[in-house]
Amino acid sequence: MNILIAEDDVTSRKLLVCILEEMGHTVTTTANGEEAWESHASMQTRLMIVDWLMPRMDGLELVRKVRELEQASDKSDYTYIIMLTANSGGQKHFIEAMEAGVDDFLPKPLDRVELEMRLRVAQRILKANSRIRSLENVLTVCAYTKKVNFPDEGWQTIEEFMQRHLGIAVSHGIEPDYYEKHIIPQLEAMKRSTRG
Repeated sequence: MNILIAEDDVTSRKLLVCILEEMGHTVTTTANGEEAWESHASMQTRLMIVDWLMPRMDGLELVRKVRELEQASDKSDYTYIIMLTANSGGQKHFIEAMEAGVDDFLPKPLDRVELEMRLRVAQRILKANSRIRSLENVLTVCAYTKKVNFPDEGWQTIEEFMQRHLGIAVSHGIEPDYYEKHIIPQLEAMKRSTRG
């Protein structure tokens, strides 16, 4: 994934970059909330790891701005935000962060296994979000093969699409009107041709 980090502490930022790049992610780093906002506004990132306390714009203000941008534009993809916190302000502060739009929390000092678990959850949620957005939009169906073109998966039969994305098993039948108008005349024509 492409991950944007907003962390003012140099040591924590370098540690995050090292871990994330070892995991195979592409990382953009910023040293404060204002830089992170400028980076995100110019090229939206689907996943952000944001420090709570930063200069020039704190983590909560950054999160609020990201959520406002998403609400203002139908074309904005959802950004999953993990808040880094050494904040011991108690439950009230976590509720405030959730209300601002934070999706998850990661305590400092960083733990690689915990980070990896949170990233896996983020990937699942972002993938599900992309699928929902695709289903809300128009799906492309081939006029000849009747296959559906689904983003990131390519062309697949309608049966495959319904099974994978809706959990529906499909059986086949013939619509009665179609049977009367098309199939019966074809069967009669075949009988006549075999007699002659």
